Amino acid sequence: MTGIEATPNPVPTITYEVGDSAVDKIAKVARNIYGAEGITLSKLAEENLAHFTRWGFGRLPVCIAKTQYSLTDDPKRLGAPTGWTLHVSDVKLSAGAGFLVVISGAMVLMPGLPKASRALAIDVDENGEIIGM
Repeated sequence: MTGIEATPNPVPTITYEVGDSAVDKIAKVARNIYGAEGITLSKLAEENLAHFTRWGFGRLPVCIAKTQYSLTDDPKRLGAPTGWTLHVSDVKLSAGAGFLVVISGAMVLMPGLPKASRALAIDVDENGEIIGM
């Protein structure tokens, strides 16, 4: 038995408290959702978080951008590995949306893109006509 049959009346849990710092929120998501042992922040991420905190945005919810191929920030580590650290390379402010975008690893923030761009199939033939669209 899996899915909803196994837990027909799930009880929602809270991963972090609204008043937690951004670093605490990131660490709690990394540990409790992704199974990481901890987090590291790049100098850029630390600097950006310091700016956002000074500007009054330090307690916003976090949205973590990471590879879809793994629970880690490494697309080659498939499944649910243990004993790893979430590497935060940058943090961006989405003030209008009301959250901090935490970028882990070498993440590209363009959602839904295929592995090979469709632009690679577009060309111009000998008659000057566009092909591959």
